[in-house]
Amino acid sequence: MAAQLATESVNEVRLVGRVSAVPEERTLPSGDLMVTFRVVTDRPSGHASEVRVDALECTAWTARVRRTTRTWRKGDVVEVTGAVRRRFFATPTGRASRVEVEVRSASMVRRATSA
Repeated sequence: MAAQLATESVNEVRLVGRVSAVPEERTLPSGDLMVTFRVVTDRPSGHASEVRVDALECTAWTARVRRTTRTWRKGDVVEVTGAVRRRFFATPTGRASRVEVEVRSASMVRRATSA
């Protein structure tokens, strides 16, 4: 009888890239606070696609991570870790969903240079 290997599920993300715009803090109808922002990462040279970057939506839910990300500016280089999540929510036209990185930790790598 062949030995069966247990497979462990893993949902871990680490992004290092540029913030594309000032993070936005919102209060949801539930009263929950969140900060949303987008991290742009360069694709490696020689990638099969002609697209050169990926823009990834990120959401900060915990107070500590919200405080950190609220101080970021467009062009800052940051590092975030977390997990990919699909979030469902109500809109005026019905239910909707989006895939985003739910940020567990966040840090500044390099502040954007002033224009």
